[in-house]
Amino acid sequence: MGPENEPIGIVPLMEALRLAGDADVDLVEISPTAVPPVCRLIDYGKFKYAEQKRAAEAKSKQKVIEVKEIKFRPGTDDGDKCKITLRFRGREITHQELGLALLARIRDELADSIIVEQFPKLEGRQMIMMIAPGKRKAGGAKTAAAAETAVVDKA
Repeated sequence: MGPENEPIGIVPLMEALRLAGDADVDLVEISPTAVPPVCRLIDYGKFKYAEQKRAAEAKSKQKVIEVKEIKFRPGTDDGDKCKITLRFRGREITHQELGLALLARIRDELADSIIVEQFPKLEGRQMIMMIAPGKRKAGGAKTAAAAETAVVDKA
């Protein structure tokens, strides 16, 4: 292949090197396993630059999966109280409402199984909320049944 992608055909090695020198380009082997090997006359610097740009563009179009982390320790049990700490880094501290919203979402999603002992409070760059296990569902059903019988007895 020539510098303008035009096919040249089967050419001896010395002739191909002379053509590359005349056109002021490089002779690059594209497919060494083919018989005869396929070579191309290109400016190798431009080729590498274009390849690098294509790789950078492909990388910029990739979707990066961001992993969030929640840490537990082996001693954490079902009946333990938990301290939820939200750490603000850099300029994140100016958006405390986002932190409050996140802690409120945690509280709302776990509402049936926890009791909030300490509502979100800012301590330096950390927002802290303390939670404890709530009533068990089976126990809650018994107390609801007892409340109904108490209402029935009064009526």
